[in-house]
Amino acid sequence: MTRKYFGTDGIRGLANVAPITPDTVLRLAMAAGQRFRRGGHRHRVVIGKDTRLSGYMLETALTSGFLAMGMDVQLLGPMPTPAVAMLTPSLRADLGVMISASHNPYQDNGIKLFGPDGFKLSDDQEREIEALMDGPRLDLIEPAQLGRAKRLDDAPGRYVEAVKKTFPRGQTLDGLKIVVDCAHGVAYRVAPSVFWELGADVVALGVAPNGTNINDGVGATSPEAMCAAVVAEKAQLGIALDGDADRVIICDETGHVVDGDQVMALIAKSWQAQGRLRDGIVATVMSNLGLERYVADLGLSLVRTQVGDRYVVERMRKDRFALGGEQSGHIIMTDYTTTGDGLIAALQVLAVLVDRPGTPMSALARVFEPVPQRLRNVRHNGDDPLQAEPVKLAIHDAEAALGASGRLLIRRSGTEPVIRVMAEGDDFGLVEQVVDKVADAISQQTGR
Repeated sequence: MTRKYFGTDGIRGLANVAPITPDTVLRLAMAAGQRFRRGGHRHRVVIGKDTRLSGYMLETALTSGFLAMGMDVQLLGPMPTPAVAMLTPSLRADLGVMISASHNPYQDNGIKLFGPDGFKLSDDQEREIEALMDGPRLDLIEPAQLGRAKRLDDAPGRYVEAVKKTFPRGQTLDGLKIVVDCAHGVAYRVAPSVFWELGADVVALGVAPNGTNINDGVGATSPEAMCAAVVAEKAQLGIALDGDADRVIICDETGHVVDGDQVMALIAKSWQAQGRLRDGIVATVMSNLGLERYVADLGLSLVRTQVGDRYVVERMRKDRFALGGEQSGHIIMTDYTTTGDGLIAALQVLAVLVDRPGTPMSALARVFEPVPQRLRNVRHNGDDPLQAEPVKLAIHDAEAALGASGRLLIRRSGTEPVIRVMAEGDDFGLVEQVVDKVADAISQQTGR
């Protein structure tokens, strides 16, 4: 059964347009509060947000909804998504909420929910909340049982200390110059503090949020600013976070971007040498075939999931994997976190760099040779063009042409009427050809 409000990563959309409106978000909080009331104890919810202007509106609506259901609210203010995930079980809360649209522009916003264990909710839990939202009534509590709200002023310090503890004991970042791009998002205070307190010379970008500049020409989705600063400042490394700091993109000292697949490979190689890696790693269907081959050469397995870091985490929990992530920079390390954490992932990369003094990041970051990849997005009119016989035939022919030396992936976007056609293989000319044939066949069916 499909979900009405929730997508691949919570609820997301244009601020002040359904479902990201005060009335819908109020009802979401009431429904989630009812779903997570359990036992006779005093219930608690933790709420964090990013730096978007609409965060004030949504924070107030969520707070009202939870208070009406008898839940006390701890307000964190602007804090990274992984900080909310960390503080939810630390504060013995029944629920954690992050107000963010991650890497989207400021006009968008969204809601991510975490259970009492700090993990994102399952599809089934989200369906239960949706049923309550659209149900005939919600069970409001008596006036004497209304919740209370207060600010948790020391939340940034708690998170900074937790992140620093993931860096190897006895190591420092002394002598390293690092460019840190915080995307004018939630990490604008905590990220520079983490690296500076560990000894680095920090050049900070994207640390002046004004409500409307989050992800605007900076951060993980626009790494050009970071790359240019690394070269200009003669830094050893660049770190670009997205708006809610749950993903990271690295660049080496030459300004060359290192994507999430290379980061996972680098960490996997280091952890395997330390005996910390169990069996293999988890990645999505979008990760490069070169990563899969590299992991196999290490004697490990690469397990793929559908796109979305929550699905990576679910598989990691199921089979007890320690490392997983996405090509886009969500890196999950279950020894440390319950969700992607850009700061902790960056520290694991820095730990490798520090452990190899004199070796530049450019020599460490090219862990494997990526297989050529091509992606085309095809918009459609809401019908299902993938069921048309010409499209099925094009897909069949493409898979046959690629054979064992490549891979074809067709998937529908979870947020817009788009079908994504991706292929990869050793022969880039063939990859281009099969992508174009399949994409053109889909376009002909949709009239676009």
